[in-house]
Amino acid sequence: MAEDHMRYDILAQEALRGVVRKVLAEVAKTGLPGEHHFFISFVTRAPGVRLSEKLLGQYDKEMTIVIQNQYWDLKVTETGFEIGLSFDGIPETLVIPFSAVKGFFDPSVQFGLQFDPQIAPGAEAAEDDADADVENTAELPDGTEPGKKVVSLDAFRKKP
Repeated sequence: MAEDHMRYDILAQEALRGVVRKVLAEVAKTGLPGEHHFFISFVTRAPGVRLSEKLLGQYDKEMTIVIQNQYWDLKVTETGFEIGLSFDGIPETLVIPFSAVKGFFDPSVQFGLQFDPQIAPGAEAAEDDADADVENTAELPDGTEPGKKVVSLDAFRKKP
C-alpha cells in the first residue's frame, strides 16, 4: 500500500471537528434548540486544556461534560471553546481545545462522533488508548457511556 502523504486521517478528523465547532458556535449565539443537548468527552491533560486543580484531581485523564440546562458564557473560537459549568454547586470555567475532544454525542437525535486526540493538529500529548479511527455513534443503551458502541458512518448514508 502506498504511503498516505495527504494524511486523510487528519483531514477527516479536522472536518468532523468542524461539525462540533459549528454546532457549539450556533448554540453560543442562539441557545440549545428543542431537546438537543451534548455529551463532550475530552483529554484533561491535553495541551491547551484549562480546568481547576480540583477537577484535574478528579478527572486525571478524561472527562465528560454535559451541555444541557445549566451552562453559561459559552465562547467558541477556531481552536476550541470555553464554558461555565457547575460541579457540586461550585461554578467552574473550562477551556477545551477541539484537539483535546475525544467524543461528541447528542442523545436527542442519537448522533455522535469519536475522535483520536493523538492525530489532531497540535496535539502532542493525548491518551495512549485513544481509538485510531473517526467513527459515528449510532445508539446507546441505557447506562452506556458515549463512544462505547460505535458504527461506521456508512450506516447513515442514503442508499440510491
